This record gives sequence, structure tokens and C-alpha cells, in this order.
Amino acid sequence: MQGDATLGTTKRLSIGVKGAAPYQLAAPALLFVLVFLLLPLVMMLRLSFFRYDPAQMFIEAFTLDNYVKFFKDEFYQQVLWRTLWIASVTTAFCLVGGVLVAYYIARTRSAALRRYLIVAIVLPLFMGNVVRTAGWIIVLDNGGLLNFLLVRFGIVPEAIRFLYTPGAVIAALISVLLPYMIVTLNSVMQNIDISLEEASLNLGASPFTTFRRVVLPLLLPGIFAGSVLCFILSMNAYATPVLVGGPEFHMMAPTIYLQMSANMNWPFGSALAFVLIALTMLLTIGSSIVFNRSTRASA
Repeated sequence: MQGDATLGTTKRLSIGVKGAAPYQLAAPALLFVLVFLLLPLVMMLRLSFFRYDPAQMFIEAFTLDNYVKFFKDEFYQQVLWRTLWIASVTTAFCLVGGVLVAYYIARTRSAALRRYLIVAIVLPLFMGNVVRTAGWIIVLDNGGLLNFLLVRFGIVPEAIRFLYTPGAVIAALISVLLPYMIVTLNSVMQNIDISLEEASLNLGASPFTTFRRVVLPLLLPGIFAGSVLCFILSMNAYATPVLVGGPEFHMMAPTIYLQMSANMNWPFGSALAFVLIALTMLLTIGSSIVFNRSTRASA
């Protein structure tokens, strides 16, 4: 009896150790996130309630003045809505282009061509955003490549202002974020069995109907993941709006940097940062809830 009790205790301890193993393995990563991500965010949140002082930079307090200033000042509300609009349009263009390119890559019969296309798409990710954005300055400037070609071939009589416009910012953001969308969608597209499309076509459906009724529903997880990724990166974009949008084009990330670096108003800059974080999280969580409900309903 005593041996059975000892054996039972040993088994329970073994099960307990095995159950705790995943948490022990995740502990270093969790500690890293807590120290280097959550702790600075908590400190910045506390700073957003401080009072700004031009002489001392900030005074320790607990006031909502910084948030009240944001919601009362029409300029900062326009900056937030402009950021939201730019991020939404950029994500929509990336989604349309990403779906078409990912579908073409996944259904290309040549394995060599598929590899070359993937390399060509991933290659820009090895370059920084600043380098890619600087290329757009060369293309879109009044004396740049695009205006040179338009004037050279008589399409327009004189140079058109492309640089420092919302369209230029959107185009540059698309070029930066489109590879992320394509890679995300391609990983899902590769797992969609082509025999499902062939069966739909054999039953009389058109290619467009097959794509809409068969491929797109199976591609929804990749569409959601890629859209969320592009939207978050667009909302927090800094280098592209600054370089291509110019000093008069204001989005949230450059505005936060301006408040903290040039104006040295750290409390208000922290408040702007948390408004941006809160809006991005609310939209992401809301879209996730809608996506999960629609998925369960269709299932």
C-alpha cells in the first residue's frame, strides 16, 4: 500500500512538472516583454497625466488636461482622422494587389518562376523604409522621373506636383507594405487545394464565380491577418509621411515625435501616443470580433 501511495505521488509530481514546463519555457520571453515593452508603456501612460511646464518640461501631477486638449483641438482631431483615412486606403489597395499577386504566384505552374517571384517580392524587405521612400522622392519630384516622362512624351505641358500630396504618401506606403500582404496571403493560398477550383469549373462555374465563392472564403484568414498587419503599420508610419508628405502633411506618428522632440512637451506627446494606441487596438479587436463571428456563422 505504501508503495502504491509513493507511486501515485510520483506520478502526480511528474504530471505537475510536465504541466508547468510550457510556462517555464515562456517565462524568459514574458519577462522580456514585461521589462522592455509593458513597463515603458506604463511609464509613458503615467507621464501622459503629468502637467507640462516650459521650464521644467513636466511637473508630476494627475490631470486630464492633455487628453482634453486633444479632444478640444480640431487640428489634432484632423491629424487623427487623416491618419485613419490614409491607413484605410493603403490597406485596401494592398489587399486588392496582394490577393491578385498571391493568387498568381500560388497558381503558377513553373516552380522556378514561383521562386523568382517570391524572391523579387521579399527582396525590398531587406532595404529600410527610408531608402525605399527616398526612391519615391526621385520619381515624384517636380524634376523627377515621372514628370520628365510626362513632359517628354507631351502628355502634360508642364510638371505636375506629385510630391508632398496625400496620393504620394499612399503610393509610398503601398510600396512599403505590399510585400507583407503578399507574403501573408501567399502562405495561406499555398494551402488551398487547386482541385476545389477545378471541381467548381467542371460544374459550370465561371472563373470569377469560382474565385469569389471558393477561393476567397478559404483565403479569409490570410486576408484578415494581412489587413491587420498593414493597417497597424500604416497607422504608425513615420518615415514615409515625413519624407514624401512634407512638413505640411501631418500624421500621428510625426506629430508625436514633434511634440516630444521639438516642443519638448512629453506629457502631451505621451497622451497623443496613447490615443493612437487605443484607437488602433479598438479597431483591431473590433475587426477580430466581427471576423470571428462571421466565420462561425458561415461555418
